Amino acid sequence: MAKIKKGDQVIVISGRDKGKTGRVLEVFKDSDRLVVEGVQRVTKHTKVGQSQRGARTGGIETVEAPIHVSNVMIVDPESKKGTRVGYREEQVERDGRTKTVRIRVAKRSGKDI
Repeated sequence: MAKIKKGDQVIVISGRDKGKTGRVLEVFKDSDRLVVEGVQRVTKHTKVGQSQRGARTGGIETVEAPIHVSNVMIVDPESKKGTRVGYREEQVERDGRTKTVRIRVAKRSGKDI
């Protein structure tokens, strides 16, 4: 089970973008990397070509590159600082059966993420 998921608010803790925050756009489980909005922006040179909706313009565009999951921390909802993630198990009753559910918890404040 991944501790950081798509849509989480994270803060970068190392690298050239240290201190920046953003929302997770995509998670690559096989390589332990994720794409964060506004972080690790690189320039990409594109060639003039054709797309399905007509001619595509060429030039230099900036895109977000993947960053390793160890270089980010989830933002604590209460203190707005980086925090580690823990889990709490709860018994939830659904359709007459009890089911154990794991809930992600910020270790800094104890609030649910």
